[in-house]
Amino acid sequence: MLYFHPFPMASDNYISRYIHISNEGVLLNGEGIYHSDGKAGADMLVDAFKVQSLNYPKFYKMDNLSKLAILATELLLQGSDIRDRYKSEDMAIVVSNANSSLDTDQRYWDSVQKGAPSPSLFVYTLPNVMLGEICIRWGIKGENTCLVSEQFDAVSQTDYVNSLLEHSYAEVSISGWADYLDGEMEAFFMLVEKNPTSLDLHNSNTVKKLYDRQWKN
Repeated sequence: MLYFHPFPMASDNYISRYIHISNEGVLLNGEGIYHSDGKAGADMLVDAFKVQSLNYPKFYKMDNLSKLAILATELLLQGSDIRDRYKSEDMAIVVSNANSSLDTDQRYWDSVQKGAPSPSLFVYTLPNVMLGEICIRWGIKGENTCLVSEQFDAVSQTDYVNSLLEHSYAEVSISGWADYLDGEMEAFFMLVEKNPTSLDLHNSNTVKKLYDRQWKN
């Protein structure tokens, strides 16, 4: 059973990189790498995927929530060597969102109402499916958890991931937020490691600061 500390934990873990995606564009480590130029929702996700020269054909068959999460993960981990430095079972992922898989649930229900239920939509009617897509893509076999909350809870999210790392349930974790509903979307992913690969300690104050950074026109 996973152990949770009743109080915020002192962290010796570090945020080595982070990414923020919204309908404005994509920020990687606080720097703009893609501007939507008026594109939004699914159209923007596909365009950003192509513009960034990413290559994963399965991406185009996914639901919108999974597209958002996969794009965030691909850009977060692009050029990284985590597969070489960590065993699959030592890699974890913890993601939260507000609307679960409601965007796909609604589309699937529409297909049912039309008398033609879509199996390709049905398989995405759980929010943890996006985690499965990431785990398959990056060979993650450790803890994978999807939490649902009204808004991004930096304190709970930080404590959860620090607990994983401090008690050796994982050596590295993708952590953050991915939410998509009716074209409105946001993803905020961090790579959290024990090794001091950056100066950003993984604590709730730092996470809040990074999450609150907005797109700069």
